Amino acid sequence: MKKRIGIVSYNIYCNFTNYGSALQSWALCQSIKKIAGNIVEPVLVDYCPEILADKDPLNPFANMWDKDEESRRMCELTLPAIRENYYKFDRFYHERFTRSSRKYTAQNFNEICTDEDISGFVCGSDTIFCPDELGIDDGYYANYECMKKRSVAYAASFGDSHFTDETYKVLNDRLQNFNAFGLREKLMVPYVTKHTKVPVKKVVDPTLLLMSSDYDRIAKERLEQEKYLLLYARRYNPKMEEYAERIAAENGWKIIEISLHATNAEKPNRRMFYEAGVEEFLSLVKYAECVITNSFHGMIFAVQYCRPFYVFSRERCDTKITELLELFELSECMVSPEQVKELSVPQIDYQIVHERIAMARSASKEFLMMEMNLLEEK
Repeated sequence: MKKRIGIVSYNIYCNFTNYGSALQSWALCQSIKKIAGNIVEPVLVDYCPEILADKDPLNPFANMWDKDEESRRMCELTLPAIRENYYKFDRFYHERFTRSSRKYTAQNFNEICTDEDISGFVCGSDTIFCPDELGIDDGYYANYECMKKRSVAYAASFGDSHFTDETYKVLNDRLQNFNAFGLREKLMVPYVTKHTKVPVKKVVDPTLLLMSSDYDRIAKERLEQEKYLLLYARRYNPKMEEYAERIAAENGWKIIEISLHATNAEKPNRRMFYEAGVEEFLSLVKYAECVITNSFHGMIFAVQYCRPFYVFSRERCDTKITELLELFELSECMVSPEQVKELSVPQIDYQIVHERIAMARSASKEFLMMEMNLLEEK
């Protein structure tokens, strides 16, 4: 009989929906099925941490990072698309996963093993270990009684964390809850290794455990027949927009834009597409002539689909973006503001890139399989 393993991550609950959060959870579940489907069944835990309890993606104004009047106006103008997008994500989470039968919070989490027949947990991926964004959450750090010593981490990220003497003490205690750590970035690998006695390894994001053919199973058919550049902005960057507009004009491409900058809809030869669901997002990347983004996962899916791309800096994201570009040997695809006027569409030898990914993928799958075996033994 297969053991049911709960996947606990940052995904369903948020202030703005996020393609990366949804797809990393889906990819992790699919990868576990591929490598260990004979022994375990992954179950997406419908988990809402306390820090996300007041977030409302249908009405995100109260918790926006950008508090200026212009950003709030853009969000208000985009609200119909935001809500359409949310319902598509909700459908994705209900239709694409084996999901827990109820919502879990700090008040009822310890009931999950009985309620859902869960025998172990995978915490990850995303920045679940980042205290600056999500605090030191009991679910993400396997600190509920039912999780202790029955949990592993896969591709968990500390992001660009800033720990204090006090939070380091809490961190050291929480690290003891795990039987193994797969960490997405190398920065904290030495620290976690020093403060635990369990296997610790740098692994790739779950979205890189799969190949483009896996995503083709859920991607929509081509949505736009004209040639287009995909501009995917997780945060407004005028230099990124300037570059995208120049490259699109030079090549005669339309711009399809996923952003909150709603007034761009008034510009010629542009389609604003914030309402795109997960499956539509995959299609938009797959068929783009070029992808311009400041999103970590926007960059990953450009690489998955062998699209020319440039990625721009974004607050709290540079460490993970820079480190992954080093793996790809594509550091030149990270753009600084002073480069914008000089750059043309990048030429990328994707055969070499995917050979490097394949090596990292293989090692990461081996580690994930080891983690599944650890949980199976418990």
